Amino acid sequence: MRNSSVERARENLGSQFRALRRSRGISARELAGLAGWHESKCSKIENGKMVPSETDIRTWARLCGAAEQAEDLVAAAAGVKGMYIQWREMEVTGLRSAQSKVLPIWENATDFKAYSHSLIPGPLQTREYTHAVLSSIRNRRSLVDDVDAAVETRVRKQELLDDRRRNFRILIEECVLRRRIGGPDTLVRQMARLVDVSALPNVELGIIPEDRNSPVRDRMWPVEDFWIFDRMTVNVELVAAFMTFTTAQEIRLYEQAFDELAELAVFGRAARSLIATALKDVNDG
Repeated sequence: MRNSSVERARENLGSQFRALRRSRGISARELAGLAGWHESKCSKIENGKMVPSETDIRTWARLCGAAEQAEDLVAAAAGVKGMYIQWREMEVTGLRSAQSKVLPIWENATDFKAYSHSLIPGPLQTREYTHAVLSSIRNRRSLVDDVDAAVETRVRKQELLDDRRRNFRILIEECVLRRRIGGPDTLVRQMARLVDVSALPNVELGIIPEDRNSPVRDRMWPVEDFWIFDRMTVNVELVAAFMTFTTAQEIRLYEQAFDELAELAVFGRAARSLIATALKDVNDG
């Protein structure tokens, strides 16, 4: 099922093609005939049911006497396509390829905000934890086994923490600390890394206690894991797809959610106390 934001983006793109055709004073049927397409193709594009290929866009612009607008339309279409990418498209050649595709946005950003209720966020993970997570994904999606190579690529995210020009504000739910990923030894090392990372001057780690009751928690709807990059881009990982949001309205909603969740979190010594309790539970278990 497509996200409503994606649907709106496709419809907005379609309206640009409709306006271009109408400015030329031709019908959708006439345009399709000139292009050699089935007449339904124009309708699908204009109503957001289909995102045209680069060749289609250039043909549309040329037939409407607006070839100079083709580049902008190609870029707009690429943005819409990039909003919703199914994992099977990103991982067609394996996990390493999928990890590589998202690295540029990480390497180009300096301000990071994240929330997670499912896993320790990528840059905070140990190598063993990352290996366990990616192995699980490989098995669930029946992918080729390139986990070791994917881990090496993903470790580059972790290295960004060493760059003091980059600032990270990360919120995780307390339940994440108790999620059995990779076995007791992996979790012990992972908890130790969280303590070390929380002491870095460019990292603010907040943990939301499981028993935190407040008016803010009462009014918060379930929130998916997300990353905000430089207040310009939001990435969300769904079960079936990888989503990217770039409009000001969408980013504002995620920033609002982050701020409200931050009100529930504890930081510094209180956060490390929760990590220590989780570590004790692992050892006792």
